[in-house]
Amino acid sequence: MFIDIPSELEAALTDRFLPPWEVDGSFLAQSAVEGYRSALAAAPRFGETAAAVRRALAEEGGGYAVLRLGNVAKALGADGGPFLRLVTGFAAEVAVPFSPFPRWPLWKDIGVRVDKDPGKSSGTGYNAFHMDLVNGTLPPDYTTLLCVRPDPLGGGASILSDAHAAVARLPQGSRALLAESAYHYGTFFDLHGVGEEYKPFPVLDGSGPGGGFVRFTAKMLERSRLGQAHADAARELAEELVRGQVSFMLQPGDYLIVNQRRFLHGREALHAGQENVVATDRRLFLQLFLRTRASGSPAA
Repeated sequence: MFIDIPSELEAALTDRFLPPWEVDGSFLAQSAVEGYRSALAAAPRFGETAAAVRRALAEEGGGYAVLRLGNVAKALGADGGPFLRLVTGFAAEVAVPFSPFPRWPLWKDIGVRVDKDPGKSSGTGYNAFHMDLVNGTLPPDYTTLLCVRPDPLGGGASILSDAHAAVARLPQGSRALLAESAYHYGTFFDLHGVGEEYKPFPVLDGSGPGGGFVRFTAKMLERSRLGQAHADAARELAEELVRGQVSFMLQPGDYLIVNQRRFLHGREALHAGQENVVATDRRLFLQLFLRTRASGSPAA
């Protein structure tokens, strides 16, 4: 699932200029998709690298990929426009980039705030397993994270778990409860490209074993009112997700792509002492969402 960039492609990417992108509503404009694809296709071994990413996301037992762009990030600057446009070009080889948040640009900053709820993405604590935009009828097909700076104190490992494998380990009674529309979480305000609010929703959407979203966020166990039986079934799933998790530290320039129809994601707590780290030196990730053409993008 970790994909290194061939040296000849690295060299070509550092010299490859991509123009600023344009958007069509919430989505990367089709003209930008085609322009980036045309510019990158001529780079040596770009096509096979992009194909390796797609295979890692779709093949049996797969569902996530980490594209290791550290050397390119070092040459161009991990938080600079030229590098971000290159990463956007790679993302567009998987699906159509979009932003569900009108108040944010295409890429959303996820920094660290010591005054924030520790369990939030920008907090300092453990961010439990979840899928993004869980309460939309049309969640992003992929969530992606670009590491600009890891936690300088050494915490904050990324965690992933195969949601369908976790569900398969549950007893039939628990799976039946998770398939009922009894769950709800969060608000739904000023969002684009993710359908309508889904409330209540089933954790299992009825697509059959190994198919569809597993609409789960561990936060709903603490922040939603659930009947005892449904809460217990969700806790069983949370335990199985932890049991099957993988974890790793992303480095500057690493680009994580997660297929939300297969894997849930989260983050270990950052190392203690974040209040002593200068804000501009704290962990910084950038987030981008992707939509397949078959499920609702204007390019469909």
